[in-house]
Amino acid sequence: MSTTDTNDTTGTTDTNDTTGTTGTAGTTGTTGTTGTTGTTGTTSTTTTAPTGARWWARNSRALLGLALPLILTNFAYVALTTVDIVMLGRLGALEIAAAGLALALFNQLRTTGTGLVTGVSNLVAEARVQGDRQRVGALLFAGFFWATVCGVAFCAALWLIGPLLVLLGQDEAVVDKAGEFLMVLAPGMLPCLWFQTLRHFTTGLKRPGPLLAITLVSIGATIGLNHVLIHGAFGVPAFGFVGVAIATVAVFVLSFLAFVAVILRDSTLRPHLASPDAWRWNGDAVRSVWRLGLPISGTYASEAGFFSVLTLVIGTLGVDALAAQTVLNQIVYIVFMISAGLSHAASIHISEAGGRGDYATARRTGLLGAAWGVIATLVIAVAYLVIPNPIVSLFISAEHAGDAEIVALTVTGLMIAALMQVFDAVQNIGNGILRGIGDTAGPFRISLVGYWLIGLPAGYLLGVSADWGVEGVWIGQTIGLAATSALLMTAFLRRVGRLRRAASSAPVPEPESP
Repeated sequence: MSTTDTNDTTGTTDTNDTTGTTGTAGTTGTTGTTGTTGTTGTTSTTTTAPTGARWWARNSRALLGLALPLILTNFAYVALTTVDIVMLGRLGALEIAAAGLALALFNQLRTTGTGLVTGVSNLVAEARVQGDRQRVGALLFAGFFWATVCGVAFCAALWLIGPLLVLLGQDEAVVDKAGEFLMVLAPGMLPCLWFQTLRHFTTGLKRPGPLLAITLVSIGATIGLNHVLIHGAFGVPAFGFVGVAIATVAVFVLSFLAFVAVILRDSTLRPHLASPDAWRWNGDAVRSVWRLGLPISGTYASEAGFFSVLTLVIGTLGVDALAAQTVLNQIVYIVFMISAGLSHAASIHISEAGGRGDYATARRTGLLGAAWGVIATLVIAVAYLVIPNPIVSLFISAEHAGDAEIVALTVTGLMIAALMQVFDAVQNIGNGILRGIGDTAGPFRISLVGYWLIGLPAGYLLGVSADWGVEGVWIGQTIGLAATSALLMTAFLRRVGRLRRAASSAPVPEPESP
């Protein structure tokens, strides 16, 4: 009997059936979607999937159907930091530069920790398909374990590194204020990574819905808390610049608690969180998350480190350059959320295709994901080219003394970002589709070449040595992303080609004799 998995968003038919009531010959057996059955064995063939325009249309719907809630959640999540940047932009160039430096360091470590628990979604999806509920609970515990370890270690690192930034050529006034910001912000790493663990856990169960509602509420809380804590209201004193950090930590805590509350009210998710397996040590699950997550974490850290180091390089060019970099990074980061959702969705679809041994579909799905990433970023690039000043003015007002130069620098950066974000989207999706076919080490090695051996030297040479300033650094960054995206897509096509050839040449097992 052929059944369709109702939890599967690919719209494909599950051919791994275990019982059958009909066959062309014999009394018992199993059938796939079509086939002939003997007394105890099966010869099964899978219905050929449609190709051409019908395939692309159907699978675009499936891909975007899974990606859309992830993209919306990403947008809502990035809105939290966007609100912070907008609020800081109203305080002045020094404040936005200092917070930008602090947030660059925080996000560097947050991204590294998130990478370590990202594999939870893939492992949970695998356990879900196998019906192993005990394994699902154990993986949740493992995710929380590594999130806690990373959270404690990274919090300590942020407290220690703040005062050392002046040794890296940063402006002393900026370093002092960045240190104040980090002292308050650092403890927020723990609830932030706990939230990310739940995020990947629910995505692995294909129930990411609660994420969007929680994050949307968090945006409202961020706006309200920022206003109260920066300016003072309702009997709360004005904390000014540091109030943004306090509000951010508070929202991290509230978002995590809200996520737990939503899971406890969900009849599908609650049994996993309440399971004893989610609250006791399981060495195998902890090692599994570590093995899968470590190369992902390394790739994320390499990418984030590339941007962080370039931010430090730009910081040596002056406060205005660093402030412009902070604003441009935030704008590009918003757009990056589209490719992040597409990357994760394509990764899951490719994993499912690989599990069926259908590497032709895996290949097409990877190209489909990359194509949608390019289309989305090109559409947004039009807005960069047509209305750059209004976009930049949303983040920092040119009415403040000295801010006109920052706006002008950032507008120039948008012209460069129109092309840069296309390569950024392709490299992000390239990471996801390689992960979908089981390659997590390859993207890390490629990131070392593309970011560190090409992008960073290009940025330094153009921005500092050639004295092109911050624009030169941005052009070098674009070169690094272009190289990385090309290497990742080439690696994907080669690997999926090898897997396809290996699958087609594998011998078909003979039915057992009666």
